[in-house]
Formats: sequence, C-alpha cells, structure tokens
Amino acid sequence: MDALHEEAWPGTGGSGGHDPALHPVTLLLVSAQDEVLAALDILTKDIEHGAPGGPIERYRAAGLSAVVTAPAHRGTGNGRRLVAAARDEMARSGADLGIFTCDRPTRGFYESAGWRVLEGAVLIGGTPQDPFPSDRPGFDKVTMADFFTERARRAEPAFRGSRIRLHPGEIDRLW
Repeated sequence: MDALHEEAWPGTGGSGGHDPALHPVTLLLVSAQDEVLAALDILTKDIEHGAPGGPIERYRAAGLSAVVTAPAHRGTGNGRRLVAAARDEMARSGADLGIFTCDRPTRGFYESAGWRVLEGAVLIGGTPQDPFPSDRPGFDKVTMADFFTERARRAEPAFRGSRIRLHPGEIDRLW
C-alpha cells in the first residue's frame, strides 16, 4: 500500500504520516490474489460550527484522505466502490457528517460514490494560528459532504456557503 501512495504522491513517504490525533483508519480494496486495488484513509475529529448569529455546535466529522487506485485498475469502479464503502463506514462509526475537499475535476467521481457538493463551503485547514483554507490561491477545490445524523441533517443549511473551521493540524493540513 505504501508503494501505491508513493506512486501517487512521490516524496510523501507512504500513508503512515497522519496525525494520530485524527484517528486514522485505512480501508483497502484487495483482489483475490492479495493485490491492493485501491486504498484510502478516513480521518476523524470534532469540529465546532454554527450559522452566523446562531449557536455554535460540536459535530463529529470524518473525512477522506489519500484516496488512490492502482494505475492498472483505474476506470474499473474499484475506487468508487471503496469511496462508497468509506462513506458507509463513516456513517456507521458515529460521525455526524463526512466532509472533505477534492480537486474540482474529481467532483463527478465522488458524486458517483454518493457524496454531494457542499455549495459555497470552504474548509479551513491547518491550525487557528496558521490557517490553510481550501480556497487559497492556486487551489481548485470543491467541498464534498454527507450528513449522517438527524441533528447534522437539520444543520446542513448552516454549512452551505460557509467557512468551516476544520483545523486538522500541521501534519494533515487539509484532508
């Protein structure tokens, strides 16, 4: 799996570099011949968010990181199957919502796996002292989400068009 990550993101040292405070969980799609077809990591943390002028609430948020499909297996649906399974796993895990950014050209891929665009939303990564927004110059990101709990579904309008303080830290600056 580390070789697959290194091929996708040269120089990053594989997949073992996530902040343990984000409770990383790796999901793999493995062939009958024990070949890793696709891999991804789920990161989780509590965030605080509220509508402007409204109360701030705490939510358990999970997000995708390091999504990769082996080059020989791209276009076969393996990545989509794994991303959809990760969405289901997040919902089962007790997360209130799943939220992450992706490159704009991959939006359709994530939508085909059950994710929805969170229109106008910007994730603020990094730390409060050193923020790393997903709308920074040179980025072409879109925020994807799903709301798993009834409480989170009721709050969905407060997330649309907002700046969401994710702040996963210095290691995983933006998931």
